[in-house]
Amino acid sequence: MRLRTAMLFAATLASPALAESANNRFGPDDLARLADVTEPEASPDGRWLAYTVTTTNVDADEKQSDLWRVNWDGKERKPLTQTPDTNETHPQWSPDRKSIAFLSDRVGDDAKTQVWIMGISGGAPSQVTDFPEGVEDFVWAPDGQRLAIIAWDPERPKGAKKPKNPPPIVTDRYQFKEDFTGYLTSRRKHLYLFDLASKKAELLTPGNHDEQLPSWSPDGRQIAYVTKRGSDPDRTLNYDIYLIASEAGAKERQLTRFPGSDLDPYWESRPTWSPDGKTIAYLKSGEDKWIYYAPWQLALVDVASGKESLPAPIDRNFYKPRWSPDGRYVLALVEQNRVTQLSRINIKDGTVSPLTQGRRFDIDFSVAADGRIAVLGGDALHPPELSAIGPDGPRALTDHNDWLKTKRLAPIEHIEFNSADGTRIEGFLVKPIDYKPGRRYPTILRIHGGPVYQFSDEFMPDWQAYAARGFAIVAANPRGSSGRGFDFARAIYADWGNKDVEDVLAAVDHVVQLGVADPARLGIGGRSYGSILTNYVIARDQRFKAAVSGAGSANMLGMYGYDQYTREYELELGTPWANREAYDRASYPFLHADLISTPTLFYCEEKDFNVPCLGTEQMYQALRSRGIPTRLVIYPGENHPLTVPSYLHDRMQRLLGWYDRFLKPGEPQAGTIAETTP
Repeated sequence: MRLRTAMLFAATLASPALAESANNRFGPDDLARLADVTEPEASPDGRWLAYTVTTTNVDADEKQSDLWRVNWDGKERKPLTQTPDTNETHPQWSPDRKSIAFLSDRVGDDAKTQVWIMGISGGAPSQVTDFPEGVEDFVWAPDGQRLAIIAWDPERPKGAKKPKNPPPIVTDRYQFKEDFTGYLTSRRKHLYLFDLASKKAELLTPGNHDEQLPSWSPDGRQIAYVTKRGSDPDRTLNYDIYLIASEAGAKERQLTRFPGSDLDPYWESRPTWSPDGKTIAYLKSGEDKWIYYAPWQLALVDVASGKESLPAPIDRNFYKPRWSPDGRYVLALVEQNRVTQLSRINIKDGTVSPLTQGRRFDIDFSVAADGRIAVLGGDALHPPELSAIGPDGPRALTDHNDWLKTKRLAPIEHIEFNSADGTRIEGFLVKPIDYKPGRRYPTILRIHGGPVYQFSDEFMPDWQAYAARGFAIVAANPRGSSGRGFDFARAIYADWGNKDVEDVLAAVDHVVQLGVADPARLGIGGRSYGSILTNYVIARDQRFKAAVSGAGSANMLGMYGYDQYTREYELELGTPWANREAYDRASYPFLHADLISTPTLFYCEEKDFNVPCLGTEQMYQALRSRGIPTRLVIYPGENHPLTVPSYLHDRMQRLLGWYDRFLKPGEPQAGTIAETTP
């Protein structure tokens, strides 16, 4: 274990009765017990679903993924792989239903991810591909004889010896870094045609550009994919869908031409062919200037003419569109206010009909050739699991987190209130376990990232850990959030830390007025944009007694050219030399750090190119310079999402300890990392 053996914990619980009570509550140790269900893939005949389950290997201190299979009635559920030291992901059924292909890093300590194939009941798989830099993505052709593959250019010529030391990193790209990938150079990722019988790979799309999200036409003659082209593709968000015949030497054809993003790969939504091969469904953004503020619309493009249309322009985000087998509908995840539901869109009249109801958070689904639909979703008390969609609604197929039934979980309440200017804002209130009406509790304002994201009716492990420790949680969806349309999201465009600060402070005022929050014991915290907004709030309001700011920034002049968002900064704020006032305004928390009095715990991830440690370190240094109680935690080797299990445990313990220290002074800090005054 990387950290657990070195952790210092405060005194244990005082009595067996209290210990038993604590064991029934959700805490930091339970993070490692959660199973993450993803990637549902229905078999062609609809009888089975393959999917991925990611769990924690405690001994290795890492996440590990295996493939599972469940039949349509949910009675036969079994693991297809059981490999504690390797990962299997991305399951795909062969068209003849006799085998499953998947991605795995099975061979050696420095193994590259390759395509493997095994029988539908599991067993010993065989390696199929051997790309020098591994395989990033693949799709099985309708004939079952070929694969469309996305792979990086080789780092070295074939047969060249690996140098003792890495060569210098040389680049002339406008965007020269990206989280997980690292520094971006002339190496690109391209589309290959791979023949399963001969093991021969043909490069289909050479050039100074990247291709992603391949998708076969129903007849197997063409492959659709997403790419950015032009004199300098890094400068724009202008992704387009291209087509190419599935044969060596074929010439590609540009299909979509909107001067904005036609299917940003960030959303992991392939271009999806209609059953007759005449139309492709995809996601279309607004023009580049609106970046991520404009909702992602469901779009259709005619393959022959390139004519584009929006069948259901409802000012909401759509995700992962897929056709119904009869071609009359497109199914998609549709984000509404605080919920995301699997819905069916009639392409003739634009009617959007939810297939799941109530306060749900659906994240994926699969459609079989016979029309059967399985959805992956959950709610505030249940992490996402697979369910079959039937006449009476979803019917559970999996329950990989059934152990949560032994825990006392805090229910989540919807709240609504007015901001300072009268704008209606919505969010959530979580009362502590053993809440007693009439009593006020230490309360933490949680702020989401994005900024264009929203808190939804989804299972939030940290909220449950806070509630189990006796904290109330208030979480608002301020202006800038998704789920309420374009105008609501773009209200903070080039104006961060203004209206959204008013909105989240109104949330605190609301729970104080309800008699739940103790106004003398208020905390605040978030990560990514949630950290950025936290910094704005504590620079403008001194009521908070403790703050946690994770993977954020405040000196935007310092972030220009240092993180991966230079393009987005120039689109929204302009360049620093031409628009210094905009950058100064965006840097308010750092330039006015002298106004901050809130003790703040800062943390970041060492290899994060998304929101690098630079911003966190600058804010920490500013508060340390002024003598404000503060602490800096850096998680080694991690990118923007924290993934190492012991680090996740450490973070939860540290956050609880920080809030305990400043919001519950004098009370026992059971089960937290010991905090000492700097």
